[in-house]
Amino acid sequence: MNPLLHNLLLTVAIGAGATLVMDAWLLLLQRLGVPTLSFAFIGRWVGHLLRGRVRHAAIAKAAPVRGELALGWVTHYLTGMVFAALLLALAGLPWARQPTLLPALALGLATVAVPLLLIQPAMGAGLASRNTPTPLRNCLRSLANHGVFGLGLYLAASLIAPLSV
Repeated sequence: MNPLLHNLLLTVAIGAGATLVMDAWLLLLQRLGVPTLSFAFIGRWVGHLLRGRVRHAAIAKAAPVRGELALGWVTHYLTGMVFAALLLALAGLPWARQPTLLPALALGLATVAVPLLLIQPAMGAGLASRNTPTPLRNCLRSLANHGVFGLGLYLAASLIAPLSV
């Protein structure tokens, strides 16, 4: 197989697998009564972003965007794949052949910077959720979610490693 295609498929599989692990975690949280962000709001933000609007006072009050839930899910999975590509760029392809937990978990935890410093402020929640009623709880929840994503990077790579000889 073409090495470029192999690496692309590897990145897609690891990113999608890790995102799926995160989604299972979010589903568990929802079933336990813990509120989680609707991916429709991510889609709404991206839809407005594509039209040139970056920042909102409150994304929930912004005009809905056609297909926002689907756009949110696509964005969620594409983001997971981009983070997987970053992991492979930093840890190297040999890591994908013999995955270890630490690089995946470290990158997963580091990715929490994106929602805390970029997405939440742009959606009106403020830097690190400071405009919400429970900023510390929200930040810790985001950190836990991204830690689970990091674990998912490791698990997905571990499942794929025997197949990508």
